[in-house]
Amino acid sequence: MPDVVFSVDQAKSMRDQAVPGHNRWHPDIPPAVTVRPGQSIRVECREWTDGQIGNNDSANDVRDVDLTHAHMLSGPIYVEGAEPGDLLVVDILDLGPVPQEVGDAPGQGWGYTGIFAKHNGGGFLTDTFPDAYKAIWDFAGQKATSRHIPGVEYTGITHPGLFGTAPSAELLARWNARERALIATDPDRVPPLALPPLEESVLGGTASGDALSAIGRDGARTVPARENGGNHDIKNFTRGSRVFYPVHVPGALFSGGDLHFSQGDGEITFCGAIEMGGFIDFHVDLIKGGMETYGVTTNPILIPGNVEPRYSEFVTFIGIGVDHTSDTQLYNDATAAYRNACLNAVEYLKKFGYTGAQAYLLLGSAPIEGRVSGVVDIPNACCSLYLPTAIFDFDIKPSASGPVSADRGSCAVSS
Repeated sequence: MPDVVFSVDQAKSMRDQAVPGHNRWHPDIPPAVTVRPGQSIRVECREWTDGQIGNNDSANDVRDVDLTHAHMLSGPIYVEGAEPGDLLVVDILDLGPVPQEVGDAPGQGWGYTGIFAKHNGGGFLTDTFPDAYKAIWDFAGQKATSRHIPGVEYTGITHPGLFGTAPSAELLARWNARERALIATDPDRVPPLALPPLEESVLGGTASGDALSAIGRDGARTVPARENGGNHDIKNFTRGSRVFYPVHVPGALFSGGDLHFSQGDGEITFCGAIEMGGFIDFHVDLIKGGMETYGVTTNPILIPGNVEPRYSEFVTFIGIGVDHTSDTQLYNDATAAYRNACLNAVEYLKKFGYTGAQAYLLLGSAPIEGRVSGVVDIPNACCSLYLPTAIFDFDIKPSASGPVSADRGSCAVSS
């Protein structure tokens, strides 16, 4: 049994834990615990919004979620002997929902997928779906089903959305400078181009007073992935995976959370995974001087595990780099191409009776495969989305008889 080094009472906010976690990246957040290289550890996690989303049939909680609290991270974990320039080697031994618990917190037998409102987070298809929607998923072993998206059952690829090491003061300053410069190009954009430091709702572990004020003033928000790792949202970062994280500060100060029961490539609804609290078991080690030895300067290296559902048949949707709403040609735009692949899949699923929002929620949470298929055939980048056919209890493949439409109910909507 791994050593439990960070424990969470799911009935309490992260702020009220015996040792609270944090929700900003900053080198001065005090370590919650010290571990040694070669140790196997268990880290317990809260759901990323700190329990703001409920198991109900309204999406008002998704619409009104306070993102200043996100993400709630467990840690930091100080690794003995870790120095700047090393690589922190992290093996995922196991992870899952809260063990043997059913309750009100995500991860206690259930999770959720949310489409965030355009004015509050947005998502990959936010111009098409500007309002908030939600689907609740019930867990049965490794499988998930939803009363809000009937006719679907699939095996989840459980994984953490977010883990990383603390930035140095110099690296943190670089993040803030370049993200503020991006925001300045269109400061009134909705949703915003990036999220600058924010003192409101800051949580800095056991820091208080002037130290906590500094964390709020300069600490980086946790939404994007950066050089330290962070919010990668890689669905194959699951059991059996090994990650090599760059170390920027003494002790590495390893933290994370945002556990997912399942997710499609891209997590396209912004809250596109099946979000949950739970546990994750790691083995930690070090490669001294590994950053220079392996040329790791801007991002971690991941060796995915071999644990994933065995889906072998897909309906694949293609997208190209064209803005079809205005018939505008774009140049090698893979983002637009993948967006079009997603929209094509949504329109297809609507023919079987799903609403657009249900289809969007499904594509964010199911183990779809997204691929950049071509970026050399100018002017059109080409991306593809592979949707497993076996997750449906009806045939979704095209045929001469046409799609069989049925009443598929409704996801949770906002009032």
